[in-house]
Amino acid sequence: MPESGVGRAQQEHIPSSGTGPETPGLPAPAAKAARRTGLLVTLVLGGLTALPPLSMDMYLPALPAVTDSLSAPAATVQLTLTACLAGMALGQLVVGPMSDRWGRRTPLLLGMVVYVLATAVCALAPTAGLLIGFRLLQGLAGAAGIVIARAVVRDLYDGVEMARFFSTLMLISGAAPIVAPLIGGQVLRVTDWRGIFVVLTAVGIVLTFVVWKWLHETLPPAARHTGGVTDALRTMRGLLADRVFTGYMVAGGLAFAVLFAYISASPFVVQEIYGASPQTFSLLFGLNSIGLIVVGQINGKLLVGRFRLDKVLGLGLAVIVLAAVALLLMTTGVFGEVGLVPVAAGLFVLMSAMGLAMPNTNAQALMRTKHAAGSASALLGTTSFLIGAVASPLVGIAGEDTAVPMAVVQVSCAVAAVACFLLLCRPWQRAGREADGL
Repeated sequence: MPESGVGRAQQEHIPSSGTGPETPGLPAPAAKAARRTGLLVTLVLGGLTALPPLSMDMYLPALPAVTDSLSAPAATVQLTLTACLAGMALGQLVVGPMSDRWGRRTPLLLGMVVYVLATAVCALAPTAGLLIGFRLLQGLAGAAGIVIARAVVRDLYDGVEMARFFSTLMLISGAAPIVAPLIGGQVLRVTDWRGIFVVLTAVGIVLTFVVWKWLHETLPPAARHTGGVTDALRTMRGLLADRVFTGYMVAGGLAFAVLFAYISASPFVVQEIYGASPQTFSLLFGLNSIGLIVVGQINGKLLVGRFRLDKVLGLGLAVIVLAAVALLLMTTGVFGEVGLVPVAAGLFVLMSAMGLAMPNTNAQALMRTKHAAGSASALLGTTSFLIGAVASPLVGIAGEDTAVPMAVVQVSCAVAAVACFLLLCRPWQRAGREADGL
């Protein structure tokens, strides 16, 4: 893929390694300031990537309550998740190219303001239809944080450092799925589901202020695209023409669908089928998120740099397939009647393996797209969220009394992810070229 001609050393605020020697092209005081602000920017980017799971997972313990409150069937209430996810997918297609043209800050701040307003209206929604509509708007606006955070990482890092930084972001953003259901469960103790959206509104306001105050521009004017919609579409078409980029993009999207099938179905599976309380569900969900964080840190601290990223990614996808097959066998009764503990163990293994798959698909794809990080990030995010949005309603297609649809969706998407990785990315070919020094 072509390069933009603007090197990492030209970025204004953070050196490319984050901890290395002074950045070439920057005066010494600027390089020192960059190192001082590195941790702060990491936390800001972590907050932006945490916002989507926060918006989703705080709401999960309330899904049965929303069903009763709005007198809507479970499948309709699950569409509130689908709408938010679809909004996040489509919004990235707009915000990504905007950030390549006008920089990262302005589109991000506009998106955050709209997110706050849409979330506040969700708290007042009187019907399921209106809630679905404003969840869609919430997702469209929240897409700015997702796509621009990933683009900023691409602005600042490359190669192994980028893969490690994505693992660091997973540590920060992974705390959101742990804390969010716990907060949601506790909010439900003192108020109804609407209070969850009030809390999310407050979080959005704080994060908007933090972005405005501390996240500086990372894309210099000389590196920005000056074309309009036609140029953005041409750039995306060029990215999609790269078979390997498309392979990582689709494999990552299918892995995300496995994850979102779990997110969408688990409140009903754990609470309605196995009789757990909202608080127990929140604890189990948090435990699974801890597994994802721990494995993500093992990926960034121990595996990346010692093993080829493709090998680590292949391992993660293989474990996801095995865990999904085990869940399918359990839910279909092959092992007889199983309780919550074996199913929870299978979900824990599946979620933990995401710590190997998700950061490495993103890193491998973005390594090929220095010239258009915003558009590439948009395609990665849109693919993941659209595939997840399709998978979400499928998990409830047989009603609330069986977990089989969840397991079927997970197995199908996991196997398809492996197929995309092998057939499109063809990791053995690049391994051979690297061995030959090419």
